[in-house]
Amino acid sequence: MQLRQLGNSDLHISPIGIGAWAMGGAGWAFSWSKQEDSDSISAIHAALDLGVNWIDTAAVYGLGHSEEVVSKALAAYRGPRPLVFTKCERAWDSTGQIIKSLAPASIRKECEESLRRLNVDTIDLYQIHWPEPDEDIEEGWETLGQLQKEGKVRWIGVSNFNVAQLERIMKIAPVTSLQPPYSLIRREVEPEVLPFVRKNNIGVIAYSPMGSGMLTGKMTRERVQSLPADDWRIRSPMFQEPSLTRNLEIASKVIQLAEKLGRSPGEVAIGYVLQNPAITGAIVGFRNAEQVTSLKGVMDIALTADEMAYLSGR
Repeated sequence: MQLRQLGNSDLHISPIGIGAWAMGGAGWAFSWSKQEDSDSISAIHAALDLGVNWIDTAAVYGLGHSEEVVSKALAAYRGPRPLVFTKCERAWDSTGQIIKSLAPASIRKECEESLRRLNVDTIDLYQIHWPEPDEDIEEGWETLGQLQKEGKVRWIGVSNFNVAQLERIMKIAPVTSLQPPYSLIRREVEPEVLPFVRKNNIGVIAYSPMGSGMLTGKMTRERVQSLPADDWRIRSPMFQEPSLTRNLEIASKVIQLAEKLGRSPGEVAIGYVLQNPAITGAIVGFRNAEQVTSLKGVMDIALTADEMAYLSGR
């Protein structure tokens, strides 16, 4: 498998990484509903066996539980240790209420707690989860730079930042990576953000390349309506009108091309994202080993210019 260098770092990552959002399980504001830890661990092991060499999680996923599941999976794995990426800025109080903070004391506490839950001495990539509060991003980024100098984290990046925000923090310390949402149903980063990061040697690890399940070939209007009440997608504009009809039409095009190519729809959807030269890797939220198997061909998929144009509507 061909590895890709992540921005200005010495990290070389596989084209796809393991996304651990859903592995946080139920019981928090942005849950994907119930998730068995045993299924999560099996999915992680299956992906690592295929050559995937990085895992992306966050402290807030499951209010710490996702990081604990990742730790358990790695402790039980006998192969090479993957890179572990996590995030700060989303903390929570004793009631489970999520707190948005870029205060230095909060980030330092979050970092120490992530190190403990993950059972690692150093975090390979530490990211600011959201640029919130916006007025504090410089202070927060300066703290990440200090953590890097202290050896708590190897490399530092951000998620969900726009160009203006990137320009502000680049004056303080180099940005290794950006993690934006990017898929056929969310292409907002194509005109401005992706050209900017490519020009400035900032790696990109795209999240939700399958549109949070919309582009897997299994999502229908009926399935959307039957999502569990604690699945965050039931409240997402992407799964409601007027976006729902548009997104299902895009999903239909993905399915049609996948059938023509003898691929799974998920492989085609992720292939579109990986084909962009600004993208270093894509985060895939596996929930069981079977899903890993269904997407194992994604790392060698190559779409033609005509196929890309068909998918993008050009």
